[in-house]
Amino acid sequence: MFHIADDDDIKSGKLTDIYFERTNKILKAIEKNPLVKAEIFLKSFLCGYSWGVLAGIEETIKLLSGVDKISIRCMPEGTVFRDFQPVMVIEGKYLDFGVYETAILGFLCQASGIATKAARCKLAAQDKLVYSFGGRRVHPAITPMVERSAFIGGADGVSTTIGAKLIGQEPVGTIPHSLILIIGDTVEATKAFNQVIEPEVKRISLIDTFNDEKFEAIRVAECFGEDLYGIRLDTPSSRRGDFRKILEEVRWELDIRGFDKVRLVASGGLDEEDILNLRDIVDVFGVGTSISDARVLDFSLDIVEIEGKKISKRGKMSGAKKVIRCSKCFNDRIVLEDRKASDYKCNRCGSTYKDVFIDAVNKGKILYDFPHAFDIRNRVLGQFKFLEL
Repeated sequence: MFHIADDDDIKSGKLTDIYFERTNKILKAIEKNPLVKAEIFLKSFLCGYSWGVLAGIEETIKLLSGVDKISIRCMPEGTVFRDFQPVMVIEGKYLDFGVYETAILGFLCQASGIATKAARCKLAAQDKLVYSFGGRRVHPAITPMVERSAFIGGADGVSTTIGAKLIGQEPVGTIPHSLILIIGDTVEATKAFNQVIEPEVKRISLIDTFNDEKFEAIRVAECFGEDLYGIRLDTPSSRRGDFRKILEEVRWELDIRGFDKVRLVASGGLDEEDILNLRDIVDVFGVGTSISDARVLDFSLDIVEIEGKKISKRGKMSGAKKVIRCSKCFNDRIVLEDRKASDYKCNRCGSTYKDVFIDAVNKGKILYDFPHAFDIRNRVLGQFKFLEL
C-alpha cells in the first residue's frame, strides 16, 4: 500500500545499489570471495561542522549480526567523532556483507545527521529544554528513527507517540491551532484541554492563533494562574516581525502581573542560530524541520585490507584502523587496529589514550549490549564540555 521497504526487504538485500548485485554476480562466477576488512568513515562535514554524533549503530549491528562469521568493531552509538576518523570496521568474506553496503550507509548517514543536528541545538540551548517536533516533516515510515536519533543526540523529548514509545519516554506537545480554530477562542480551547487531558500533562497554551500574542498571553495567564506551565508562540515568519521583541514584550507583561513562573515556549522554523539568540528569554524550544530534515553525513565504506594485505583505493589510507582518545582533553589519534592505546601519550596534555572502539560483533555473535536511548543520550551530553558550535 505504502511506498516503503519492510525488514525482510532490507535483510534480503533488495535495497542495494545495482552495482553491488552485479559485483556479487561477477565474484561468484569467477569463484572469488576474499576475506576483507572494510572501514566506514567521513571525509568531511559538508555543512561546516567540526564534529558529529554517531547514530544508526544498533540497526547496522542487527542487520549484520545474522551473517555468519562477520565481525564488527566500532565506536559506541552516541560517540562524538571527527572527519577522517573510522567509526566502524567490518571484517568478513566480501560476498557475505557487500550487498548490504547501501543499507548500512543509509542507517548511519541519516541517523547520524539527525543526532548531530539535535546535539547542536541542545548545545546551543544549554540548560533550556529542546523538544523534537519534526515528525510531520519526514515520511511516516521513518518517524521512529528520526525521533530516536533526535533524542539520543540531546533533544529532551519527542512529540510522536511511536517515537516516544521507542525511547521509553512520554510524548511531549501542546495544543494545535486546529483545536483553537474549531473551538473559536484560545482561552476556551485551553480550558477544554485542562478539563479533558490527564493532569500530569503540562498545561501549555498556544497563543498566536487569533489575536496579538501579548494580550492572549495575559488572558490565558489570568485564567489559569499557577496551573499554567507555559505559553507557546509559533508565530509564522510572515507575521512575526522581530520574534525576539515579541517574546520580550510577552515576558514583560507576564512578569509585571506576577506570572514570572510561566515558561515561554518558542517554535516555528527554529535552528541553532535562533536558539543562541533566544535562549536567555525562551525556556523551551520546539525544533522541527531543522532536526528532522538535517543534512545527512556522507559516510563511505571502503575496503582497507584483503586477505591480510593492507590495500585501499586512492585517497584512503590502507589498513584497518581505530581511534584512540584522551579522556582528559578529548584529543584523538588514528592508529592501526593492532596498536595498544596505552602505548601512546597525548601530544596535547601528556595523558594516556584510551580505545574508543569496542568489539560489537564477533563472527556473527552480538557482543554489543544495545544501551537504552536514555543512556546513549547521557553519553552525548557528557561530551558537550569538549565541544563548540
